[in-house]
Amino acid sequence: MRASRNGTPAYKKIQNVIRKRIEGGQLKIGDSVDSERELARIHSVSLMTARHALAGLEREGVVERRRGSGTFVAPPKIHFNRLMSYTEHMSSRGLSPRSRVLSAKVIEHQAEIAARLALPSTSDLVKIDRLRLTGDEPFALETVYLPGPEFAALAGAPLGKSSLFATLQHDYGVELAYADEEVDATAADAHTAELLSVPRGAPLLRIRQVIYSTSGKAVIYGVGFYRSERHTLFIRRFR
Repeated sequence: MRASRNGTPAYKKIQNVIRKRIEGGQLKIGDSVDSERELARIHSVSLMTARHALAGLEREGVVERRRGSGTFVAPPKIHFNRLMSYTEHMSSRGLSPRSRVLSAKVIEHQAEIAARLALPSTSDLVKIDRLRLTGDEPFALETVYLPGPEFAALAGAPLGKSSLFATLQHDYGVELAYADEEVDATAADAHTAELLSVPRGAPLLRIRQVIYSTSGKAVIYGVGFYRSERHTLFIRRFR
């Protein structure tokens, strides 16, 4: 593949331009991306180089190619093969993550949730509900619970603009290490459907997870509802 003057391969230069247009909002989910021929003409490269650029973006899930229609900006997908925050997932895709905090408060008398965090049944808990967005489009609905005595101040933290994982590390010295997860399919109830802009009864991916720190202590219990068409779960199996 021909390289540009700064040494960057021409196909990567094309990919970077498309990513920047998506990140900057010039291209939104579902918008048409320039065709191979248009890209070849605009960037003065061969048709093969332009095709290689689009094929790479398609493998990454940045664009999707529809037979007979063209190439379009793909809805972002989260690949659940690493323990990453929503902010980290979106940033790794070159997208700007957004969250809307629906509620953040200290609650009590939640014995089942306290048990998941290995706490006494009467323990106070911090409960944070957040709607995850990509641009203006709802992406996921997530609720997290943390031990109240240690993390009560999180109820007032600006978690609509910052990562919970990063806040725990920077403000509390807590480094997260691994999670035990339960994954299943469920149908959207009326409340969840309204928030995620899907029909009532639409299929959702539900993930319940307990996230542990490097010391082995349960720090977060989370329940997330994810639009099933936006998420891919990769599982490696061994014999």
